Amino acid sequence: MSGLSGAELDAARAEAQEAVRALRSRRTTLDEASIDVILGDARSHYAWQDRPVSDELLHQLYTITAAGPTSMNTCPARFIFVTSEAGKDRLAKSLKAKNIDKMRAAPVTAIIAHDLEFWRDLPFLFPHEDRRPHFEGKPEHSEETAFRNGTLQGGYFMIAARALGLDVGAMSGFDNAIVDEEFFSGTTLKSNFLCNLGYADESALFQKLPRFEFDQVCSFV
Repeated sequence: MSGLSGAELDAARAEAQEAVRALRSRRTTLDEASIDVILGDARSHYAWQDRPVSDELLHQLYTITAAGPTSMNTCPARFIFVTSEAGKDRLAKSLKAKNIDKMRAAPVTAIIAHDLEFWRDLPFLFPHEDRRPHFEGKPEHSEETAFRNGTLQGGYFMIAARALGLDVGAMSGFDNAIVDEEFFSGTTLKSNFLCNLGYADESALFQKLPRFEFDQVCSFV
């Protein structure tokens, strides 16, 4: 482990604090149109244009996603981008019939997974204190932490994709065990959910479904 200490730590903290102040001086909030793009008026999509998504854009998407916070900076999510016909054939084995065409039509389908042994990388990710004993030999706690934070990163992933001009369509209509056997056999990775990426064909959309009002699901104590 190589955590900073002394003057180096003080300098790193000062630099981080100044970076946040500089960010806030440039922009304190997103405008309404930007919020609509990522959540407010965004839609899940099920049909896709025949338009490729570049590797460069996927790299940019990951970089933005990786910036999102996770507990103890565990970063357990792993992203497998299925783009080839061979990969789609393998993934199709796990899908419910109604989802196969959706997946095949999308330029990219991301398998959002998490590493059950994420804690082995904590000396790099959380270098100022050895947190491996919190997880080593505790598989239930490790899996709970990996699933929670990997799901959180999956949410960042979808918002980041929309911010970059991509459309998304998350899918849970598949068999996780088949995906894990097909793509992660012999590893410590487990699949969570799938997400189609690309540029949507809006003609397949139907009306937006209702959402709860604040007072229906929120309260103060």
